[in-house]
Amino acid sequence: MFTLAEVASLNDIQPTYRILKPWWDVFMDYLAVVMLMVAIFAGTMQLTKDQVVCLPVLPSSVNSKAHLVSGNADVTTDVPKFEVSTEQDQGRGTTRPTSFDEAVAVTPGSPLIRAGSPHTDSPVPNQEVRKEIRDPTGRKTNLDFQQYVFINQMCYHVALPWYSKYFPYLALIHTIILMVSSNFWFKYPKTCSKVEHFVSILGKCFESPWTTKALSETACEDSEENKQRITGAQSLPKHVSTSSDEGSPSASTPMISKTGFKFSAEKPVIEVPSMTILDKKDGEQAKALFEKVRKFRAHVEDSDLIYKLYVVQTVIKTAKFIFILCYTANFVNAISFEHTCKPKVEHLTGYEEFECTHNMAYMLKKLLISYISIICVYGFICLYTLFWLFRIPLKEYSFEKVREESSFSDIPDVKNDFAFLLHMVDQYDQLYSKRFGVFLSEVSENKLREISLNHEWTFEKLRQHVSRNAQDKQELHLFMLSGVPDAVFDLTDLDVLKLELIPEAKIPAKISQMTNLQELHLCHCPAKVEQTAFSFLRDHLRCLHVKFTDVAEIPAWVYLLKNLRELYLVGNLNSENNKMIGLESLRELRHLKILHVKSNLTKVPSNITDVAPHLTKLVIHNDGTKLVVLNSLKKMMNVAELELQNCELERIPHAIFSLSNLQELDLKSNNIRTIEEIISFQHLKRLTCLKLWHNKIVNIPPSITHVKNLESLYFSNNKLESLPGAVFSLQKLRCLDVSYNNISVIPIEIGSLQNLQHLHLTGNKVDVLPKQLFKCVKLRTLSLGQNCITSIPEKIGQLSQLTQLELKGNCLDRLPAQLSQCRLLKKSGLVVEDHLFDTLPTEVKEALNQDTNTPFANGI
Repeated sequence: MFTLAEVASLNDIQPTYRILKPWWDVFMDYLAVVMLMVAIFAGTMQLTKDQVVCLPVLPSSVNSKAHLVSGNADVTTDVPKFEVSTEQDQGRGTTRPTSFDEAVAVTPGSPLIRAGSPHTDSPVPNQEVRKEIRDPTGRKTNLDFQQYVFINQMCYHVALPWYSKYFPYLALIHTIILMVSSNFWFKYPKTCSKVEHFVSILGKCFESPWTTKALSETACEDSEENKQRITGAQSLPKHVSTSSDEGSPSASTPMISKTGFKFSAEKPVIEVPSMTILDKKDGEQAKALFEKVRKFRAHVEDSDLIYKLYVVQTVIKTAKFIFILCYTANFVNAISFEHTCKPKVEHLTGYEEFECTHNMAYMLKKLLISYISIICVYGFICLYTLFWLFRIPLKEYSFEKVREESSFSDIPDVKNDFAFLLHMVDQYDQLYSKRFGVFLSEVSENKLREISLNHEWTFEKLRQHVSRNAQDKQELHLFMLSGVPDAVFDLTDLDVLKLELIPEAKIPAKISQMTNLQELHLCHCPAKVEQTAFSFLRDHLRCLHVKFTDVAEIPAWVYLLKNLRELYLVGNLNSENNKMIGLESLRELRHLKILHVKSNLTKVPSNITDVAPHLTKLVIHNDGTKLVVLNSLKKMMNVAELELQNCELERIPHAIFSLSNLQELDLKSNNIRTIEEIISFQHLKRLTCLKLWHNKIVNIPPSITHVKNLESLYFSNNKLESLPGAVFSLQKLRCLDVSYNNISVIPIEIGSLQNLQHLHLTGNKVDVLPKQLFKCVKLRTLSLGQNCITSIPEKIGQLSQLTQLELKGNCLDRLPAQLSQCRLLKKSGLVVEDHLFDTLPTEVKEALNQDTNTPFANGI
């Protein structure tokens, strides 16, 4: 037989799981232990003491008595009197049989003589009767011991009801089933891991120092609010309203709406004492807990398996209770002390019927009644559990009470298994859910990040990260932080602030201290601003760069910066979302001059027309998506610079010819093959710069001569094989770039470009430089690298203003000494091989090295 401890182990659970055991589960566990004890006690008693004792039922003895009377006729008339005569002992109140010696012997015809008198002797017949009376009075059965043992065993199995024999084992089996059913959801693999993870996280959240600090801060805020509420009516100025209108939106409502913070420039702000700084270890543990809670919630909220399993096991226990009660109640009266047994073994014993007694009958009956009573209590608790399961929706859990009692109003409601587990925890202690809710709040997580961030990024550390950019401005770049450190806003001399991959960036009122700040970069950083901070940015910010993945990431306040001069938008603006580019129209950007959009547009957004009256530069950089609809460009009458890069254009868009104020056009990296429409540029009287580089243009049409005001012409990285004479009729041309084409000859007409200052012929097939080239005495940059030039004419010395000369990658064997006549040319501006530079005379090399500290590094 197994011990109680061995069976009770089925009811054991990990101590940490006890927080998921409501009172009814605990009570049922104890009842199960009691039922287990009853079953084991009954089983032990049955194995050690249970037995049946049987005696045969003898046939009727009338015939045998009649035979006895006929054989003893002389005494039978008097013997019965002797056998039944008794003498009453009045003093002791007892009866005893009268001895045969004291009996009165009565014979026919003789006087009455007291037996035992000395004057008479007992006759022989009287002695026989005396002997018969003194023999044992039991009834002989003629059965030996082995036959009794056999009959007892037979009748134990035949006469006893089956429930009397198997009650302890049935009770034990039922109890084990109930125990397993009570804790099955802790053992089932698909729920065990979730429960274990939940209990582990819940314990860590309960004991986390951050929970204590967050709740203590809430208590501090509540006390401050109560104090302010009591004294505020007397101490606040008249312009502060104490009515219930505080909740209504107003102009002073901050633009940070999700966090619940409120700021008003007119109302005094209550400063809550700052939270004690956590040490680094506690802060990291709290951050890890936030991440664990977030992942656990996402994992558990997807299913309701734990809830269903708990309901099923409760239904099973209830059904088990009803089943046990129904069949057990019928067998209570079947347990009896006396039983009649007819084992059909008359040929072995000579008897057909036996009377038997069951020595454990009374004990089993009492144990069965006790067991039924316990089962009834157990069943009523199961019914209550079912009532609780279906009384309220346990697959939904609301933190409404926690939100009311704390400052974390953003704690979300949860559902499915997550909600059910929290309901179970509430039956143990509601404080667990309250402390757990702290780690579901984004406000709480942001506060933790803010504290850790400010502790790590001090003013001194930030100062070390400030650098000078290409425009010689002080710039600070913050990358992948949890927020914006408060010390950033103490850098009052900062010109440029770059915030990249900071999803929870907040710009507080302290930014108004940064009076030099004019440029702000938000790279995947949907920053939120307070009202005062927005007012400062609206009045002082001049340049804003916003990089985003989806257009919804563009902060709404961006469209309200009325003094903004430059706006750079980089992100996904596909055709379905084009209409969202102006979440709130661009109409408020009244001073916007430059709009730069780098995206995947298929049409020019119509909202751009909102800034058409004052926009002077429009840049659209596509990612290779074909820009089809450009009708909106016709309304950009004041645009002076237009860039349409990588838009898969095959021809020059006709809408451009309506831009009468256009001065610079850049159609870089498109698919343009022919530019016959260039004649229409003659209507653009102000066009001075035309950039058609990185296309597939084969030739330049002669009509280009009509664009007489061109000063810069870029045809690099095309498929040009020659330069038409019409190009050299553009007398105002100052820059000509035809690099990386297939040009083999430089026309002699180039000498007519007297204003030419920059000529780029790198990467062509030129082998001879015409002498007319050196008539362009205003040349400052001459790029002739990667050609087939074999010699440099001595007339190069006529280019007295030359500062940049590239000759690397040709077939030269020497450099002309006349380079010394190019007084502005220095070694840093001369791009040639080292061995060619060494061919120059010493005095020429010294002249080139004069007034320069830039090392010559094999062609710069």
